[in-house]
Formats: sequence, structure tokens, C-alpha cells
Amino acid sequence: MTLIKTFDNFIINFSSKYSLEVLRISLGVIFLWFGFLKFFPGLSSAEALAGDTIHTLTLGVLSPSQALLILAVWESLIGIGFLTKKYLKQTIYLMLFQMMGTFTPLALFPSLTWHYFPISATLEGQYIIKNIVLISGGLVLLSHTKNKE
Repeated sequence: MTLIKTFDNFIINFSSKYSLEVLRISLGVIFLWFGFLKFFPGLSSAEALAGDTIHTLTLGVLSPSQALLILAVWESLIGIGFLTKKYLKQTIYLMLFQMMGTFTPLALFPSLTWHYFPISATLEGQYIIKNIVLISGGLVLLSHTKNKE
């Protein structure tokens, strides 16, 4: 067997054995990190947009600062759920529900999220669109939890 083939087999075997755990831990780190940042004003690059979005979606019931605190707790709980593997299925559903909200600024605030709809997104728009990868990761994990909880 060639060195390349041996390396290829090693990587495939390693991926088969550990990829779901790496994905789960990666999602946990991302959500805990981004959630934690929202507890401290000025640290999250998504702070203003997230606060304004939830303020708008709640028809002004929640102020942007209240909304941000709720989102900080929510995202941190999602991160902890992924990292601890406790209530993983419920954690994924919480994440998917939260992710639905992350896409609303694309419609609510198009001047902040698009240079030219739908071809060129602003940095904020790109930050939102990358969530497709997080959703995909959650769905992969969910597909492996069906009868385990």
C-alpha cells in the first residue's frame, strides 16, 4: 500500500470514529463563545443587529438590551447542551428555533444586510448566511440522535 493510500485510510477511519464528536464540540464552543460575548456590551459584533431584530420581532415589547440578555442566555445554554451532551436532541431543537430568528434581519433590515440582493451581502449579511453551516451541523447531529433519548 502506498503512503498516500495509508494516510487516506487513516483520515477516513479517524473521521468515521470522531467526526460527530468534533462537530458537537465545535458547535458547543461556537454557541457558548458567542452567547458569552453578548453578556458584555460592546464585545459581540452581532450585538446591535440582534438586539434590534428581537426588539422588532417582539413589536417593541423587549428592548434591545433585554433581547440581548435573553439571547446571551439562550445561546450559552445551547453551547452548554452541546458540550455536555445533556438533552442533546432538545438542545438541537433550541438551536434550530434560534437559527430561524437569525435569518430575519435579511428581510427586516435589507439595507444593513445586502449590498445587492441576493448577490452581494454586507459583512452582517455574510455573518447571518454562514449560519446555514451551523444548521447543517445541527441536522447531522440530530440525525444520529433519533432513538437515543
